[in-house]
Amino acid sequence: MSNTENQAVGGEATVVFQTMGDTAFSVEFATKVDRVANARVMALHRMLAKAALPGVIEAIPSFGALVIQYDPLSTSRAELQQAVEAMLPQLKPEAAAGRLWSIPCCYDAEFAPDLAEVAERRGLTPAAVVQGHSQGRYFIYMLGFMPGLAYMGGLSETLHLPRRSAPRLKVPQGSVAIAEAMTTIYPWESPGGWHLIGRTPVRLFEQHRPEPILFAAGDEVTFRAVSRAEFDKIAAEVAAGRFNHGSLKVMS
Repeated sequence: MSNTENQAVGGEATVVFQTMGDTAFSVEFATKVDRVANARVMALHRMLAKAALPGVIEAIPSFGALVIQYDPLSTSRAELQQAVEAMLPQLKPEAAAGRLWSIPCCYDAEFAPDLAEVAERRGLTPAAVVQGHSQGRYFIYMLGFMPGLAYMGGLSETLHLPRRSAPRLKVPQGSVAIAEAMTTIYPWESPGGWHLIGRTPVRLFEQHRPEPILFAAGDEVTFRAVSRAEFDKIAAEVAAGRFNHGSLKVMS
């Protein structure tokens, strides 16, 4: 079997199988951020988990592809690809049944070093950028890069910009950022090249919680603009371990 092969999926799409090293391959439904393709990725992910094929170590979903890692002593790429091909016509993409979160975000200048530049480059006022961002409803396609970091699609086209040409070496924890068609929240202090337009006092990862990572793929997020005083109040509750993260959940 070839390393790359196209297969029809129910007459609706084309799948590309790509080799990823000696013990993994990807099943690619799309090369761009697409809710329909992502629904097919997640449907295949569910089918693989249910099938429990021998030798599969892990299946990792992304925007438009599913990476399958396997043990070459227990199975082969050819055997697994054949099994996946048999599943493709049976895929039943379903609408995401995730949770909806309302996340407080302070857009004050201290927390938004790129807000003025984003506004200037998009021909908007800073207030219009805040309004455009806070009125969005964002779909979490995947988590990655670091624990708790969510790649959220659905950013208004009026705010689309490529990533910064010079990434920062340190982005503060809780920074709310945008790049291209997406928004995210940095769960840790880390390097980063997205445009910083606000900050949340909410911690997206805390090891002591029953579910350490707040978000999951398939969830949706809205941002609620808060004052600096409310930001500080929530931050103090978080630091003291008194903040109820369940209060951020709009629905299950």
